[in-house]
Amino acid sequence: MEQKILILGANGMLGHDLAEVFSNQKPTLWDQSDLDITDEAAVQKKLSAFSPTIVINAAAYTNVDGAETDSELAFKVNADGVGYLAKTCQKLSAILVHFSTEYVFDGENSNGYKEDDQANPLNIYGQSKAKGEALVRQYCEMHYIIRSSWLYGKFPQVGKPRGLNFVETMLKLAREGRDLNVVNDQFGKPTYTLDLAQQTKEIVLGQKSCGTYHVVNEGVCTWYEFARTIFEFSKLDVKLNPITSQEYQLPTPRPKYSVLLNTKLEPLRSWQEALKDYLQ
Repeated sequence: MEQKILILGANGMLGHDLAEVFSNQKPTLWDQSDLDITDEAAVQKKLSAFSPTIVINAAAYTNVDGAETDSELAFKVNADGVGYLAKTCQKLSAILVHFSTEYVFDGENSNGYKEDDQANPLNIYGQSKAKGEALVRQYCEMHYIIRSSWLYGKFPQVGKPRGLNFVETMLKLAREGRDLNVVNDQFGKPTYTLDLAQQTKEIVLGQKSCGTYHVVNEGVCTWYEFARTIFEFSKLDVKLNPITSQEYQLPTPRPKYSVLLNTKLEPLRSWQEALKDYLQ
């Protein structure tokens, strides 16, 4: 059966890579100007008229600190809008692919988190994403929830205050000649959006069982270790200092050990290998 694929959030960092990876399937690409997912009537009308067989939702509110002061918008985009998509996909018998985050967990488990572990978010952003997951499970039978973490990619990160991912931020600051202090007590799995997009295609077109998946490059590091490797691969001599989270105060608490365990899929390449590829 020929699939009619719709990618939402197509102008974002992940959306661009999804568009490229799915290009041989001739997907239709929409961004916010084509469909505001927080408008329930518009979601029903436009999706029903288009009648997709697969909807891939890469649209999201991603400003973690901003969510603390604008929780209404965070929940509209990450929860309510996702619920509208789920209800409409169910009516159309379409598959809904939805991306989520390690922020649905509190980061207190040093063994990491499996796909079916209980969510317990620390902040508004995580709460909004956890609510979105719950609505997908509640309303849409044929769904994939794909969690990933510490994303970076070739295209601008829409919605972030700087518009830059962590890799590009570190490179920019280093080239300005600054000494850098980077947190060394938060752990995660940096993941290249191109790898995430390719694995998403394998899950969906490979007709894996519906449910929740963790798609991450393998290996665990701290933000400091990530930064050190960025500079090593880029051959940049940078004065880099490890600091604690307490020394780098942010307005919003972050999970300390936000390690997603992949127990369902073949593991992706290591984060170091993916980073080297990205930097070439």
